[in-house]
Amino acid sequence: MATASAQPAGTTPLAPARGAILAAAMLTIMAAAIIAPSLPAMSKAFAGTPGADLLVRFALTITSLAIAVSAPFSGVVADRLGRRSLLVAALVLYAGSGTAGFFATELYLLLATRALLGIAVGAIMTAVSATITDWFDGPQRASFLGLQQAFASLGGVVFLPLAGLLAAVSWRAPFWIYAVSAVVAVLAVRALPEEPRAGRGTAPGSPHGAGRFLTSRITGLYVLALVATLVFYMAPTQLPFLLSSQGSGPAATGAVIAGSTLASAVGALAFPALRRLMSPSAITAVSIALLGAGWLLVGTAGSVAQTAAGLLVGGAGVGLAVPNLNLRLSELAHPDQRGRVLSGLVTGIFLGQFLSPLAVQPLVRMTGIAGAFTWTGIAMAAGAALAGAGAWRTSTRRTAGR
Repeated sequence: MATASAQPAGTTPLAPARGAILAAAMLTIMAAAIIAPSLPAMSKAFAGTPGADLLVRFALTITSLAIAVSAPFSGVVADRLGRRSLLVAALVLYAGSGTAGFFATELYLLLATRALLGIAVGAIMTAVSATITDWFDGPQRASFLGLQQAFASLGGVVFLPLAGLLAAVSWRAPFWIYAVSAVVAVLAVRALPEEPRAGRGTAPGSPHGAGRFLTSRITGLYVLALVATLVFYMAPTQLPFLLSSQGSGPAATGAVIAGSTLASAVGALAFPALRRLMSPSAITAVSIALLGAGWLLVGTAGSVAQTAAGLLVGGAGVGLAVPNLNLRLSELAHPDQRGRVLSGLVTGIFLGQFLSPLAVQPLVRMTGIAGAFTWTGIAMAAGAALAGAGAWRTSTRRTAGR
């Protein structure tokens, strides 16, 4: 039986290959949070370890830190050895390091497996993004990058509630969810071409004197990804405490936060259509504005329903932002350097996750949790206004030059 590895160069990737990439994308964003429902019981299980309360929480965040630190190295591997080899190896490491938590009898050993999981996630995200930008150009690339983000968000919608159910049986049981990666690895081996072909189009060149300008633009996109993720990650890190103070239980809190993940998927699915109507800079302004408006709603909420509405709006903004950043970086990067350039986006996203509680805590101390959401929303709205003004000036100059 023929497989996609026999796929002729220059043709659209076959359905099994596309399915393997989207299945791999589902395993990424939710990877660290799968053990969140297990944390209270885990803390009791390792109570004999000095500093167990803090170290158990670190089991959640060390994965994001490992992703952020290791992703640039994954980008180099993707460019030098190929996307497929990196993806398959990372999927196997994901399955092994993820399920290893079930067997860990020492807390420090568990932390080591969580760090290895982070390395695997960073490599998967880098390989998936680089493969997509190799396969497609133009509207097709925008469409598939939107699908990538949608599937990443849907992974949380599917697997996180399952983790909660399994955690009710045993705090170790959710670790078996990571075994799904082994199935995806088999699919990737059978379906993906041996060597992803180079991108169909040529990336923008770097004429003499333009290198520094391109570097500054790429760096600016990384910073934007870090800030947007840092702000969005206030939902899982700060919102449970806000809703608890308002009398909401864990079930309501979980449902509200899951809604933001689902809204992120909707925003990602809407991205291709918006990209046909708006410039990347305009989409950046819209995504920041939605995030700001959502957080203003949360900060001023008088009910759980208003809080949920705010999270839906903010989630849609992030769903637009990530594929837009992926697309802009892929257009700026030379095909031979896409792995390295796109890995920087992975670093920015997960560094934002890791830094979010640390960066927001001083604001929480000064204004309270609701005030922190309000002031962050105001800052995002101001940023959106500046981005919108920049997009308008660029559009005006292009129109005048015609």
